Amino acid sequence: MQRRNFIITSASAGALSLIGGKVLANNTNETEPQPKTIYFHYLLFWLKPELTEAQVKEFQNFFEGLKKLPYVKNVRYGGPANSTPRPVMDNSFTYNASMEFDSLEDLETYGKLDGHLALVAKYKPFFNKMMVHDSVYNQSITK
Repeated sequence: MQRRNFIITSASAGALSLIGGKVLANNTNETEPQPKTIYFHYLLFWLKPELTEAQVKEFQNFFEGLKKLPYVKNVRYGGPANSTPRPVMDNSFTYNASMEFDSLEDLETYGKLDGHLALVAKYKPFFNKMMVHDSVYNQSITK
């Protein structure tokens, strides 16, 4: 086997290392993770008290339908956690949901989709009150 000599200049030494005959990239100068902007659409529903147990359960199909729409990255839904009451807490809602979007444009486009509007029209008779909170977060992504 023929042995080769490598000359590594100080400029290239920071970028490459020679170990055991293999050239490896230097990981010491990695760039910091870039924050990813995430948009959340948070929903609260107060269902009508006269609904049957079966109708309350059927309302979950609203959320399952939302999961199938374009632009939606994640949908989670549930009810109050039955945590210890405190003055700042409001557990009076029946269902809540959080939905994730990649951009404000995606969130707003989703809101105008025929499929979204059809689901809202179908399930609107189930609730007395609905609240929506839209939020934006910058989240650092680590690998």
